Amino acid sequence: MTTKAIEEAVCCPPFQTAPWEDRLIEWQEKPFIKLSVPTLLYMPLGFGRAMRRLHAMAEAAGASVPDHLCLSQHVSPWRMELFLAVDRKVPGAENVSMSGKFFSRVYEGEFRDTGKWMDDAGKEAAARWYDIRRWFLWYTTCPKCAKKYGKNYVVALGELA
Repeated sequence: MTTKAIEEAVCCPPFQTAPWEDRLIEWQEKPFIKLSVPTLLYMPLGFGRAMRRLHAMAEAAGASVPDHLCLSQHVSPWRMELFLAVDRKVPGAENVSMSGKFFSRVYEGEFRDTGKWMDDAGKEAAARWYDIRRWFLWYTTCPKCAKKYGKNYVVALGELA
């Protein structure tokens, strides 16, 4: 594969950790489009297909995706919800908004460590006296881009109660 072909295969921008590492982030009516994905004991089925569908809906509406941000929330062992940040309402999509304060913490490594990351994020939030209502994960790059960059960053975001 040529260098040009490798560069073209990269679809995710490099992730900058500093704005997300141990930060308190506040959103007011931040727009997202939402899609549910089936899971099998928390393992998503058709995740890539769902991401392509969300991005296609945003693109068709002329919406951009700020920070390449897409949050996931496991609502059960059988279902996960995806929230793609957009800069405007997207016709034909389930449009939702999020407001509130969110504690963010960055992790790097294999997805199998997600349980450890969530335990750590929960302990750190508790040490700061944050009461977390619900957790989201942001997988900052696709597997191909994570391989190219040599880093697989994941951000845990806890919505404060």
